Amino acid sequence: MDQKFDMDADKSQRGVAAVDRALSIIAALEAWSMPRNLSEISRATGLYKSTILRLLQSLQDAGYVIRVDESKYALGPTVMQLGLAYERANPLRHLFLPVMQRLVDAGLESPSFHIRQTAEERVCLFRLDSNHSTLDRVHAGDRLPMRRGAAGKVLLAFGEDHAEGEEMDQIRRDCFAASLGERDKFCAGVAAPVFTRRDRLMGALSLSGPKERFTPEDVERMKGPLQAAVRELTTEMGGTYPT
Repeated sequence: MDQKFDMDADKSQRGVAAVDRALSIIAALEAWSMPRNLSEISRATGLYKSTILRLLQSLQDAGYVIRVDESKYALGPTVMQLGLAYERANPLRHLFLPVMQRLVDAGLESPSFHIRQTAEERVCLFRLDSNHSTLDRVHAGDRLPMRRGAAGKVLLAFGEDHAEGEEMDQIRRDCFAASLGERDKFCAGVAAPVFTRRDRLMGALSLSGPKERFTPEDVERMKGPLQAAVRELTTEMGGTYPT
């Protein structure tokens, strides 16, 4: 009995490892805008080419990956189908986008909503471009560093691990963060937290754009509308905003 249990556990662990490796391949392909070859995938994932080839066959069979030009690979149609299903099933965009559009209509900078992806990365879930002629380079689906940028600071300050430090304490007091040229030396942003039920952090709503449009006066002008937006979203999500 114990031997059978050990064998089943070993199979389960191998299965989990295979899934993790397959997901790392998909993540690597997602990070590139062009098809990549085995060597590039190997460098990005740390996996042997033989392992990658074996997993790619399963991913191709399921439509998650396609082969291009005989030697390069890209994301397949199943990923697009999942994305479309997510768009249809995701009720958040119907809640967030009208609020974000009002910020654009008010003449403010480009609004984005970010959630925590990993300990070191956040992902932009929604993004609308402002009406200004020059913009920063942020798109829905982009993975960005947690430790640089206003939205990342908010996620760190209000996340479950509650990052420490004077700056984090100030962000928690103000429910507001600003960043000038940290992630991109030409860009800047401000951000505030959105909470959900049981007052748990859901994500960070930010306004971002070229740094020259983020003078102290500009930041102060953006702060009120941004905080009104996150309070509205928090109420809609069933949370209570800090006083």
